[in-house]
Amino acid sequence: MAINSTHSVQIIRINAAESAAATDTLAIEEPLEIRLEHGPEGQRQVQNISVTMRTPGHDTELAAGFLFTEGIIKNPEDIASAQHCLIACSENKENVVQVSLNPDIIPHLQNAERNFYTTSSCGVCGKGSINAIRTVSDFTERADDQDKIQADILYQLPIILRRHQRVFDDTGGLHASALFTATGELLLLREDVGRHNALDKLIGAALNYNWLPLHQTVLLLSGRASFELVQKAAMAGINIITAVGAPSSLAVQLAEEFNITLIGFLRDERFNIYTAAHRVISTSYEPAVSNH
Repeated sequence: MAINSTHSVQIIRINAAESAAATDTLAIEEPLEIRLEHGPEGQRQVQNISVTMRTPGHDTELAAGFLFTEGIIKNPEDIASAQHCLIACSENKENVVQVSLNPDIIPHLQNAERNFYTTSSCGVCGKGSINAIRTVSDFTERADDQDKIQADILYQLPIILRRHQRVFDDTGGLHASALFTATGELLLLREDVGRHNALDKLIGAALNYNWLPLHQTVLLLSGRASFELVQKAAMAGINIITAVGAPSSLAVQLAEEFNITLIGFLRDERFNIYTAAHRVISTSYEPAVSNH
């Protein structure tokens, strides 16, 4: 099935006193419904879990990543299959993905008691309580202090990311999440109109590759670092999070709680370290010893 992630439109481009007809390329934003099939043989049931506004592409990774980062599933082995409903269902719906769990897996549906509705701007909206925004995985108990990265390598990550952002080059309108080794090798890159979707796609791909926990890797976010993004990264066992933009106060608080190194404003060979500075190796300062 061919996936289109961009759409061309006719516009009028204004430049000072001049105007001209032109063609512009937009990032596509469409709804994706995530369904979950579970239960023992002969008692299978299908449940609608979420509707998210996303850029088409890597939809099954998005669904798997969402289920994992929301704590509904725990392991890649929980999933028997993940397919568009063009294939998995009797309905002709390409904007529906159905994730089927193995018959012996009981999903943590208490984590999905509210109706999920996610947008490209706010992530998951309408959660029923403050407690509902926190999820915990087996990888969030204690971050591994063996992870280190050189400041000189950090400077290169946004440059490498920009070089590989194919759809961003066409539209200028997508967020990206990228996973690197501590030596600066790009492992994975996912783009989406929603920053939370880009990270769910990335984690869903890592889940499919059986890479979790993602210790000894570095996550780069193309925009700001929100609480939700830090939480998703923590669920996957990521210990070093970098962002081109600013972190929020709650993102810093959560990173501190889980002993995650959180770096913001990573651009033009500068950055701010907000938490767990002991993982960053630099000749310009002496990092403090971790208290964790």
